[in-house]
Amino acid sequence: MSSAILTVDAVSKRYGGKLAVEAASLRLEPGKVTALLGPSGCGKSTLLRLIAGLDHPDAGTITLGDRILAGPGMFTPPETRGVGLVFQDFALFPHLSVFDNVAYGLRNASRSERRATALRNLDAVRLADRADAFPHMLSGGQQQRVALARALAPKPAALLLDEPFSGLDAHLKSEVRADLLATLRAAGAAALVVTHDSAEAMLMADNLVLMVAGRIVQTGAPRDCYRRPATPEAARLLGEISQLPCQVSDGVARTMFGDLPTPGLPDGPAQAAVRPEGASLGGPGVRAEVVAHGFGGAFHEIELDREGQRLRLRLATAPPPLGATVDVRLDPMHAAVFPMRG
Repeated sequence: MSSAILTVDAVSKRYGGKLAVEAASLRLEPGKVTALLGPSGCGKSTLLRLIAGLDHPDAGTITLGDRILAGPGMFTPPETRGVGLVFQDFALFPHLSVFDNVAYGLRNASRSERRATALRNLDAVRLADRADAFPHMLSGGQQQRVALARALAPKPAALLLDEPFSGLDAHLKSEVRADLLATLRAAGAAALVVTHDSAEAMLMADNLVLMVAGRIVQTGAPRDCYRRPATPEAARLLGEISQLPCQVSDGVARTMFGDLPTPGLPDGPAQAAVRPEGASLGGPGVRAEVVAHGFGGAFHEIELDREGQRLRLRLATAPPPLGATVDVRLDPMHAAVFPMRG
């Protein structure tokens, strides 16, 4: 297993009376992309600013290798941290050419070294032929690649990207994401990408960090977080769920739409979170009525009702008609059960 390059340990930050980040811990590893996922206002950008050195943490430590970047009585300024940052709006200098933007952070190098490094990084993002252009002459995707080249030019040990695709049209995102991932992996830096888009996070990341209301609620591989969410909030972050009240007894959760195995869970009231792909039609199952359906392009989505409780599921084939009564079965691989809090 790779050793962590950058470690955040129990970091907290308050703004006035509001706790923006609470006891956050994470590890970034060389050559790996980590996605920090959470809703708007949950503290993702604040945590990014703390790692970059743009804000001081109130508690906890941030280390890069064996260097303490921030901690009790310690604070390393951003320019000497060895951490690169790509802002949400790319923050290119409009009065500088593409080449000069990339070379800006290399002022301590010789003229020949600056030129060679800047051109090498522009070539890595396939923009060497636009070195003399200015930012306003580039598309959004090209500007993002220039910002990435500029951040990578000083060879940072870690790279932070704040919502790097938020300003791009939907049809550009997949192409730009592929370019970004290829460049990041070739550079070998430890990368942290902040996003509120769950599909984007799972497609690009080796590891996920899920954040809700200033707290990190789960970390792990995308598949593990999706299939085994640690909390209902973590489950909702990674996609749509149907929430079903249930009762756990002897290792089985009994819901209105069927039973789910819950080994190790204590007896008592609980809540099941079922993904849209976590149920299928056909017997043997329980009977439910089709009360809504829609077309999602690659799938059909229907909503079932059973004694006032609702379940959404996705089908690859045409849905039954509205009002039809169907058999439905739950798939434990796409469902999780959580004890009721309090």
